[in-house]
Amino acid sequence: MEKQVSKASSNMDTSSIHSLSSESLSPKSHRCCGESTNPAHGKGRRFHLLQMLILPFIPILALIVQTAILLNNIMVHRQEVMDVETQVTIATELGRIVTYMQLERSEVAFYVYTNANGSTPSIDISQRFEVTDSALQNITNFPPVSLPQEGGGIVEMDLTAFRNRLNEFRQKISSEESSMSEILQWYTTVNAAMLDHLTNQIKETDNSGVWRYLLAFKSLLRSIESIGISSVYGVNYFGRGVLRGLNYINYVKQDAIAKDLLNGTLNYVPYLKNVYKKLTNATKNYGSIQHKSDIIVQNIKRTPNITEAIDYFESVASYTNELRKLQQDLRLVIKNYVDDDLQHAANQEAVGIAILIVVLAVSPIIIWLVRNAVATIQLYAANLASKAKELKKEKKKSDSLLLQMLPPSVATQLKQTKQVPAEFYSCVTVYFSDIVGFTEISAVSTPLEVVTFLNKIYKLFDARIECYDVYKVETIGDSYMVASGLPVKNGNKHVTEIASMALDLLAGSAHFKIPHRKSETLQMRSGAHVGPVVAGIVGSKMPRYCLFGDTVNTASRMESTGEALKIHISSDMKKALDAIGGYKTEHRGLVDVKGKGLMDTYWLTCKESITQRTVEMETPTYLQVGLYACVVLVGELSHYRLGYFS
Repeated sequence: MEKQVSKASSNMDTSSIHSLSSESLSPKSHRCCGESTNPAHGKGRRFHLLQMLILPFIPILALIVQTAILLNNIMVHRQEVMDVETQVTIATELGRIVTYMQLERSEVAFYVYTNANGSTPSIDISQRFEVTDSALQNITNFPPVSLPQEGGGIVEMDLTAFRNRLNEFRQKISSEESSMSEILQWYTTVNAAMLDHLTNQIKETDNSGVWRYLLAFKSLLRSIESIGISSVYGVNYFGRGVLRGLNYINYVKQDAIAKDLLNGTLNYVPYLKNVYKKLTNATKNYGSIQHKSDIIVQNIKRTPNITEAIDYFESVASYTNELRKLQQDLRLVIKNYVDDDLQHAANQEAVGIAILIVVLAVSPIIIWLVRNAVATIQLYAANLASKAKELKKEKKKSDSLLLQMLPPSVATQLKQTKQVPAEFYSCVTVYFSDIVGFTEISAVSTPLEVVTFLNKIYKLFDARIECYDVYKVETIGDSYMVASGLPVKNGNKHVTEIASMALDLLAGSAHFKIPHRKSETLQMRSGAHVGPVVAGIVGSKMPRYCLFGDTVNTASRMESTGEALKIHISSDMKKALDAIGGYKTEHRGLVDVKGKGLMDTYWLTCKESITQRTVEMETPTYLQVGLYACVVLVGELSHYRLGYFS
């Protein structure tokens, strides 16, 4: 019957396509019957011949599209390169400010240190202040800098506010109100904020080819920053004879960071390794710096020596100056790379524009000539696409409906093979439940109240069973049937899945209030059994996935002979649960079961170490109530199909 319906539908679609195409094409075909376009006449023959000669020029249209896309890509790339140039400029300017701040920090720290030890300062810090102020005044893009306030908290400063704050701090230095730790913390905080912004600028340009150079530039800048910080602690070591506690830890940390970042720079830009090697060979006292660094790392207590502290400071300052020369070379490489890339992008853009102009000059003629030739094809294509879209929508609807009626695996097999043979399952668990007193409740309730009541409780059940590896077979009136271990076998998990689900549903129903009778709570009776079944598709109209066998009958009897708010299980299921463990049962005794005689049964009470579970419930909408009414009516009509329940 399905094949007949499908065939009829296909015939209707085909006829509608033919009908639509004929109507749409009738004016065109009437015009083609005219003498002017008839290939059999001289003028029509010449016209079609001209069309056939011009058809080879259609690839020019593809050339237009290709050229336009290429030009767009070139312009996008050029804009990206310009953005990179802007970001490189910002990063370079910001790096220059960080360099001046590093130099200012070193000289200020040395100035404060020599003052504290009673020596005459050999550095005029006012000159360094003027150099830093000049750099700040010339910067074009100064990022907001977040600095800590004196009273606590963080404040974001623009260039003006930052310069005011810097001058205030310098006045404290001149008046000898700042300690070495305060100076180090303040300058380090400022440099850290600027380096973070520099890092963000570099991250935005990581899609370009210049990213390696920018990362090397950032790493070198941070390396110099760490060298400057560690040099302050080194001066303290030689001036005081020992580094205590956190000062020693900070020196080792900053020294290791500086070396690691410097190695990263050389790895990002390999040609810098030779430059750095020449730099170290040309640097005076480079070996002395490494030797003194090893002495500081050992941190052996020694006699303070101001002269040695000054020599160490000047040696490190000379070394960092050489690193800054390396940094300047790297800046020049970055600038040249960006300039070359920008020039290349500009040349490509000019060529692309020229090609596009040439192509656009001839394209309108080609388009006008081709339009008539492809008009009919386009019309047919549009009609076919429309019908294909409609067919796809209908197929999606039918697939969705089929998946609601049958398990996904069975539905897939049914669509692929057109038939699904019955399958034997050696061991599954079947669960039944019903509502105690449902007949009495229905007798004193309106049909809409009954449907609302059932919809709400089954909506709760449907939501809860989604948490378990089970399949909802069907609902008939107030009877709810679930199975596990089919259609997809799950080993011996089916017993525990049904047991956990049954306890969950029972716990949820205990807190369920009947919507139209708020004073009454729901009383549910449940039963389950383990055993073999046969499952398969039954019927050709409204096909259902049904279970057959004595296991289904026994599970139904477990439910019907059970008691309210209890889960009645067979001895077979009890043995299966005991073999797995984790569940508590209570022996009920012998029960006279219709068609089975006396059976030894048990109550499933709870999981071990779990006494109660709560379930939140949702109120069904009016639309859901109406939909579920249809489901209940269909279920009532098919009540007698499961005759083995009675």
